Amino acid sequence: MDRSIFKFQTWLEQRCQPNQEYSKARNLWMELLVFAYKNGVSCIFPVTIFALLAVSRMLPLGVLPRYDFLLICCLLMQAFLYFTKMESMDEVLVICIFHILGITMEWFKVYHHSWSYPEEAYTKIYGVPLYSGFMYASVASFMCQAWRRFELQMTDWPKNGVAMVLAALVYINFFTHHFIGDYRWILAALTVIAFLKSKVWFTTNTLRRQMPVALSFLLIGFFIWLAENVATFFGAWKYAHQHHEWKLVHLQKIGSWILMSIVSYIIVAQLKFWKKGDSLSI
Repeated sequence: MDRSIFKFQTWLEQRCQPNQEYSKARNLWMELLVFAYKNGVSCIFPVTIFALLAVSRMLPLGVLPRYDFLLICCLLMQAFLYFTKMESMDEVLVICIFHILGITMEWFKVYHHSWSYPEEAYTKIYGVPLYSGFMYASVASFMCQAWRRFELQMTDWPKNGVAMVLAALVYINFFTHHFIGDYRWILAALTVIAFLKSKVWFTTNTLRRQMPVALSFLLIGFFIWLAENVATFFGAWKYAHQHHEWKLVHLQKIGSWILMSIVSYIIVAQLKFWKKGDSLSI
C-alpha cells in the first residue's frame, strides 16, 4: 500500500509543480495541496484513533468495554501499518518507545489525579487503559512518516548531548513538578536558546522550504492541544474540570504539549541521526 501512496504522491507532486504560466496564488494553492496530502497521510494513525473515539461511543459493543475495544483496534492498526509497509520495523520500535514513555507518564499522572479514565476495562492497569499509550505512539508515528515523506533535514542542530539532556530534563519535569518547583518555562527558554539557529528543511511539491525548529515545536504542540480537546470531548479521558460537563482544555496545556513535542521531536531526530550514522545537517 505504501508503494501506491508513494506513486500517487509522486504523481501529485508532478501535477502541482510550480509553473511560470500560472499565477502566484495558483502555484501557492498547488503547493498547499501537496503539503496537506503529505500531512494527511502522515496523520493516518492519530486520525484513526480520533475516529475510533467517536465511533466507539455509538457502537453497541455488548460486554466488550470501550477501552478494550480501542486497544484491539489500535493493535490492529499498528499491524496494518507495518504489514502494508507504511511503517518500517525501525519506526515501529520508535513508536514502542513512545508507548512506554506515554504509559509511564499516564500511571504517574492518574495516580496524582491530574486526569482520569472513568470507564471500566479489562486492560486497565493502575487506573490507566493500555490503549492510552497509543495516543503518544501515534504522535511518534506522525513524526516518523512526516520525516520520510517531507524528506526532513536539519541545519545547525545542537550537539547531541545538549539535545538529549534537554529532552530528558523536560520529560523528568513532568514528574518532579509534583514535588519540587515547576521549571517548564526555564526549560522552554533553554530549549529556544539551544535551537535558536536550528532550521528544519522539508520538501513540498519539489520545492525545498525551511522553518525554525522552535516554530515547529510550537505548531506541533498547538495542534496536539486541539486534538486533545477532540479526545476529551469523546471521552478518551477527563480532566477534573470536565467531569460534570465537557469544557475546553485549559490553555496552559498548550505549554505542556509544546514541551512534550520537544521531547518527541528530539528523540525521533536523534534516532534518525544514529540510524543514518552521520550529521543531521545538510
